[in-house]
Amino acid sequence: MTTAVADRTLTAADRCDRCGAQAYVRVVLESSGGELLFCAHHSRAVEATLKPLSSEWHDESGRLHEREPVPVD
Repeated sequence: MTTAVADRTLTAADRCDRCGAQAYVRVVLESSGGELLFCAHHSRAVEATLKPLSSEWHDESGRLHEREPVPVD
């Protein structure tokens, strides 16, 4: 038997719960299993408070510094 694992990569459709910008961090709260999404700025602002309360801290903010491939003509 094979179990499929859902792709948890954040996309441009995922928005920050604080400001509506593109989300780069997903936080799953340990107590409720609830999920919060944050842009890189707001994730840094709440990290000290929320990280100890989370069961998962999925951070893709490193993608902010990735370069887009340059098209070759």
